[in-house]
Order: sequence, then C-alpha cells, then structure tokens
Amino acid sequence: MLKLGIIGMSEGNGHPYSWSAIINGGFRKEMAACGFAGIPLYLEANSDTLGIDGAQVTHVWTQDRKLSEHIARASLIENVVDKAEEMIGQVDAVLLARDDPENHVAMARPFIDADVPIFIDKPLAIIREDLAYFVEQNKKGKLIMSCSSMRYAGECRTVKTELASLGELQLATVVGKKDWIKYGVHMLEALFALLDDPKAVSVQHVSESGKDIVLVKFENGFLATVHLFMDIAPTFQLSLFGCDDWRLVEIKNSYSMFKENLTEFIRSLRQSESRLDFAKTENIIGTLIGAKESLECGGEVIELM
Repeated sequence: MLKLGIIGMSEGNGHPYSWSAIINGGFRKEMAACGFAGIPLYLEANSDTLGIDGAQVTHVWTQDRKLSEHIARASLIENVVDKAEEMIGQVDAVLLARDDPENHVAMARPFIDADVPIFIDKPLAIIREDLAYFVEQNKKGKLIMSCSSMRYAGECRTVKTELASLGELQLATVVGKKDWIKYGVHMLEALFALLDDPKAVSVQHVSESGKDIVLVKFENGFLATVHLFMDIAPTFQLSLFGCDDWRLVEIKNSYSMFKENLTEFIRSLRQSESRLDFAKTENIIGTLIGAKESLECGGEVIELM
C-alpha cells in the first residue's frame, strides 16, 4: 500500500478534500461543510467509483490544525501532523495540493531534498527562477510531477480521436473564466495536451489584467488565442478549426479528470518515474510566465527559449 501525504490549503482550492476522498474511496458527512458546494455533489454522484487501489492518503497538514482535522474526518485520513516535514519517513509520496505558486519551492524543497516523490498542483511556478529550480531538480532525477488535471479531461480526449477529420488545423481558440495565473494554466494544459504538446515559441498578452487575451505561436507555425475573463459566465471551452471541419470542446467533468490525474501520479510512483515528461510541464509553465511578462511589458512579444 502506497502511503500519501497531502498538503493544503490555499484560498479557493478544495483539492485536499476532494483528492483525498477520491484516493481513499469514500467520505464522511463532514464533507458537506468543506466550503465547496460542488465537491460533495460530484463525490456522491461518483461514489461507486471512488478509490484508487493500492494507495491511501494517510497524513494531512494545513496551516490550521482545526482545518486539517476537518479534512481528515471528511476524507478518511488517519493522521494529522503539525508540520508538513513530519510526513518525511512516514509516507511514500506527497501531494502538494495548493495552487499558490509563489510558495511551491519553499513547501516542496524539504521533500525533494529527502527524495520524497511529489505532485505539485498547478501552476508549478510563476517566476522563471522557481521554474528553473524544478527543472534542475528533475534533471537530478527527482520525481516531480505537476500539471492541471485538464490534461486528462475526457472531453478533450474524445475530440482528439476526431482530429484527422478536421483537416489541416488552422486555429484554436480557448475561453475560460477567472484569472490568468491560476486558470490560464488550465486552458493551456488542455490545449497543449490536445495538440500533443507542440513547442511554444512566442507569446503575447494583447489585453489587460482581468481581461486576458493571449496569442500563442507554436514551432510548427500553428496559432492559438487564449481568453481568460473575470466577468463572464463560468466556462472552460476550446474550439479547433481545420480546413475541413471544426469542433467545440466543453470541459465539465471535474471528477473524471481529477481521478485520472491522481491515477497517473500513482502509476508514476510504481514505475519510479513520472509518466508525464517534465519537458511538457516546462513548456506550459514557460508559456504561462511569458504571457505574464508580456502583460507587464505592455504587450511585448516574448520569445520562449
């Protein structure tokens, strides 16, 4: 049995509750008070498929002991620790289930230094120095996996089987709600995975914060625009346009992509290496950071190395 530790929470992110319940195979009535209305709904709707064989979240830490205890009760976690580092030696791997990238290096470093495999919630980093740290650690052979679960969205995988019928692809447009840093990475992950992770060569932010419009150019000449607006109706959608046909993808099934993502990390642990090539993560996070830099430079085109 693989023993996992989970670290949370950051504002607006309920993954310590949901991911733990998905892995552990159930939840208690306390889940109703987790603060995220959708989580108990999709857990209940998928209760017959909860659980990942051979793995268990056994330890939890958050910045608030009472919150940690509530997560533990709700998600069937046996142990609450007062310091995240106490998990070292007690777990086989760690899920860093916080989406505040400015804290990821500091929170991940003790586990990486101790050779504890780690999954880090998106976005991995939002400054180049932090991304460079993770790239270096990956090159040293540390097992680090990080992505948005939208990489595993079933809706995208269905359309992926139909790409040949669209003819030569000309354009992709991607639309989502909320901010570029935490939600732009979702849309980039879905797009890049659908296209088999082409190399991004330049990025330009052509709008303003809160109304993010980003142009991405790929090595093969393909162009995509990514739109993240704070004040639109909630949506995650992607449109692909080819010479012969087009497809609209609407991503709605959070539970399915979360479970597949967690399953892939656990498979990686059993194989002692990440099943997701870290170069793909570096490509996406480099694009995310480049768009941020473009906005800060008044819409300048940022060449990606």
